[in-house]
Amino acid sequence: MKGVMRFGNKGKLSPQYIVPYKISKRIGNVAYELELSQELGAVHPVFHISMLKKYMDNPSLIIPTEDIGINDSLSYEEIPVQILDRQVRKLRIKEVTSVKVLWRNQFVEVATWEAEEDMKKRYPHLFESGEVPN
Repeated sequence: MKGVMRFGNKGKLSPQYIVPYKISKRIGNVAYELELSQELGAVHPVFHISMLKKYMDNPSLIIPTEDIGINDSLSYEEIPVQILDRQVRKLRIKEVTSVKVLWRNQFVEVATWEAEEDMKKRYPHLFESGEVPN
């Protein structure tokens, strides 16, 4: 179940890239120090090269930090936007129902399968219309 995620930790719903930041200096062969904004002042400014991506002038790839909703503890809550699909898996003694969830600031390609029961408890508004796909 998705919920509060630590900013910077790996997770399938973590925003992979946010607003572009200028590199202030190179540290060794594989690390760079970035000039981070004030709101990310608590984040250590040195990043391994594998965590960086060359900035291409394509605004659709940038997620502003305000849209993510990072709070003081540098965490954020993913917000589900829509239920895309539903599936029932038959196990030996029971059936488990899952729903495919589209999350805010994420593309359809990275939608995740979540337990329907848990989603109904946490986000009942997604099921109010009764139009959950089969």
